[in-house]
Amino acid sequence: MKITAKPSSTIINKTGGWRTYVPKTDLNKCIGCGTCVRICPESVITMSPNQEGKPKPKTDLNYCKGCGLCAKECPVKAIDMELETK
Repeated sequence: MKITAKPSSTIINKTGGWRTYVPKTDLNKCIGCGTCVRICPESVITMSPNQEGKPKPKTDLNYCKGCGLCAKECPVKAIDMELETK
């Protein structure tokens, strides 16, 4: 019996409904390094160009578990974990 899930398993199971904290990214502070994309255990953060064509992160909150690794590893602290209000 397995008690752990494989990485990226939330892509087939929406998990955003049970998280407590949600990542909020300050796109003005973000340098577009992609660290958050690489560190996300569920691969729910992607980089998309903004109006100036610079890469910025976008988080799919339907699948984000709210683990906070992206906020912890962001080199410029552009991501804060905020208590989610439902």
